[in-house]
Amino acid sequence: MLPTGRFIRFAATAAFFALATAAAQTAAPAARAAGSPLSLHALVREALRANPGIRAAAEAAAALRAAAPAAGTLPDPEVSAGWMGGFVPFAVNDGATSNRSLGVSERFPFPGKLRLQRAAAEAGANAAEWRYQAAVRRVTAEVKAAYYAYAYDHQALQITRSDRTLLAQLTRIAEARYASGKGLQPDVLKGQVELSQLLGRIEILSEQENTAAARINTLLDRDAAAALAPPAPLRQAKLAYTLPQLQALAARRDSGLGAADALLALDRNRLQLARKAYDPDFSVSYGVERMAAPAMTMAAASVSVNIPLFYRSKQRPQLRAAAAALGAQQAARDDRRATVDYRVREQYLAARQANQLAVLYARAIVPQASQTLQSAELAYQAGTADFLTLLDDFSTVLDYQVNYYRQVAAYNTALAKLEPLVGKGLTQ
Repeated sequence: MLPTGRFIRFAATAAFFALATAAAQTAAPAARAAGSPLSLHALVREALRANPGIRAAAEAAAALRAAAPAAGTLPDPEVSAGWMGGFVPFAVNDGATSNRSLGVSERFPFPGKLRLQRAAAEAGANAAEWRYQAAVRRVTAEVKAAYYAYAYDHQALQITRSDRTLLAQLTRIAEARYASGKGLQPDVLKGQVELSQLLGRIEILSEQENTAAARINTLLDRDAAAALAPPAPLRQAKLAYTLPQLQALAARRDSGLGAADALLALDRNRLQLARKAYDPDFSVSYGVERMAAPAMTMAAASVSVNIPLFYRSKQRPQLRAAAAALGAQQAARDDRRATVDYRVREQYLAARQANQLAVLYARAIVPQASQTLQSAELAYQAGTADFLTLLDDFSTVLDYQVNYYRQVAAYNTALAKLEPLVGKGLTQ
């Protein structure tokens, strides 16, 4: 006889899944004591501090920001000193043309050029700041996605190992019935096959868990093989936004759109600079000359202007290039806007579908499959059902249990992928 108590565990499992739906809106605690499950928040904080990609983006933004003021500054003045007379430096003779001189000169760009250069440099720095924000958001989303994969693999592995133990007990019962002449050999063989299949599934899940852990370690700039604590139980976050609200958030906060807008400002300033390249720059110089004979001191001042004589081969092509660059950046901005709209819609629909499936598994599929399994067990004991039917129902319950957590992980991952686009935390 197959003990009915064996399947009380399945009923408890079904009850758990029913409760899991009610608890799906509750996030895992942010902080854990030492030795407690792995904290997602702690992983994100460490990634933001240690990830090389984030550090590189931060340094690049800081470099451009520091260099921006210099773009709007006048060129360095030039000081000159000279003599005419003796062969020894600064020596003069009694000749009328013998003299010593000292001068200073400064070049002044045409009015408006320095302002445009400064504005262009600041726009480039703004774009770098947005790229830094994009790196922060991307790494955060990748850490969360890797964590959810790790949590799912761990949960599925625990379920599969537990069910393999139970299946081994069922197989031993089939062996005992066969030995006593009450069962069939195919029942035993089928049980052994199912055990081997579960062993293979355990190996695959274990490898997937190790891969997800390695991905987490890589994002945190750790040794990929470093040990990780077990994850906290996989819970569902709550999405409090509709699709139009998410699309509106993305239109305002997406880092790619922010960078594209900054690059548009950069190219607009470059286009204006290309137009002003036709305007001349001025150079002003002032000098003092001391003549030896007759002894006298003279001062001299001059103003020079460059003439854009070769505008056909220089300024005009530069203007066309600047206009083309602005058009290309505008098209890139439009492409980014369309891509963001699509990605928001894609991840929202993926999250909604995963949520619906998770609820369906928790409230209906798993409890119903568990009841079917219990009925198959009772029928097997009564001799009105065979062992193969029992094993099929057992495998079905196992698949549904694992699929529930797969959908929860898919839901949380979709929300994590939405976060970089909308610039707002959606998971906990």
